[in-house]
Amino acid sequence: MRIKTLGFPRMHKEKGERRDFLPELFQKLDKFKEVEIYLEEGYGEGMGFKHKDYLHKNPNLKFVSHDEIYKKDLVVVLRAPKTEDIEKMRKESSLISMLHYDTRPIRNALLKRKEILSFSMDSMVDDDNNRMVVNYWGTAMSGARIAFKELQRRMRDFYSLDRKIINITIMGFGKVGLNAARAFKELSNLELLSENVPGLVVNMLTRSITKDKEALKYIFKETDLLVDATWRKDATKIIVPNSLIAHLPEHAIILDLAADPYNEKVKPIQVKGIEGIPTGTLDKYVIEPDDELYETIPKEIDKTNRRLVVSCNAWPGVHPEESMAVYGRQIFPFIKVLLENGSHSLDIDSENLYERALVRSSLDYFLKNYEYWRY
Repeated sequence: MRIKTLGFPRMHKEKGERRDFLPELFQKLDKFKEVEIYLEEGYGEGMGFKHKDYLHKNPNLKFVSHDEIYKKDLVVVLRAPKTEDIEKMRKESSLISMLHYDTRPIRNALLKRKEILSFSMDSMVDDDNNRMVVNYWGTAMSGARIAFKELQRRMRDFYSLDRKIINITIMGFGKVGLNAARAFKELSNLELLSENVPGLVVNMLTRSITKDKEALKYIFKETDLLVDATWRKDATKIIVPNSLIAHLPEHAIILDLAADPYNEKVKPIQVKGIEGIPTGTLDKYVIEPDDELYETIPKEIDKTNRRLVVSCNAWPGVHPEESMAVYGRQIFPFIKVLLENGSHSLDIDSENLYERALVRSSLDYFLKNYEYWRY
């Protein structure tokens, strides 16, 4: 079935979310003259763009209401649509978005009920299981920069010649964790190298350490900034119990790069890797220990011990235009395959790398291959 209409909604998750795809993506899409492309009214305004900026790159674009956008054959939006927006979509239409199948069972069920053919950007991987639509550096550097600034503010002796070495502890050896280590290296060079003060050490923790709670007590006592960059196959399992937070120094910062959500609608409930910390947003990503966001944490979660938390459920959105330039370049080849071939006849054995990756990113493929997925 050919795709005749393509819709790009705006994201209305929170006031701080300003990201929309840049005009350059629509210039590339102008070659598909037989496809009608629709943008939501006000698209790009959060980043300072006007309708004319998009029309200059592609004069065939049409601007319509939010509700109308979700009635198109293919909907493309970075962050996952709200439940009520998915409900607006037509049966057997298609959706490209960051859908995070592994931690969103309720949304998965909705997509199946609506018979929507979904492709999750975070599941688009090549033949070696490397993600193809991702901004690891944008995630890591955005969080690291803010956390480092907060550490400067809370450590009164930050620029003292007599202070101890700053210890950064990173949990997670994946791409986010490795990019976080690189980000702190860059920040250290920028802020500490010319000051001639004691430097910064980055400690990367393996699973053999994170499972050892006694070892974590010793490590946390010397940790100034704790980073969660983990990926958990089972999101109902906590890595760091709340009791261990008490072993962090009072000035310590917790940087939540994983930003996994709590979910009380599934049993057992879905939790964060570090017990008792809240999840921030683009509206509020620096969370003080007495912040009201702690009241949103499920009652059964221990939140007794607290430190300042730096967390955001959309880290690359801190620098929106830079973020969308990356995502636009990455997503175009996938949209191109769908517009050329349709969304219902994709082949996992195709000679086209992007077609194979699209199959892997589908909800049906995820549900059939969950145990294999991610390995």
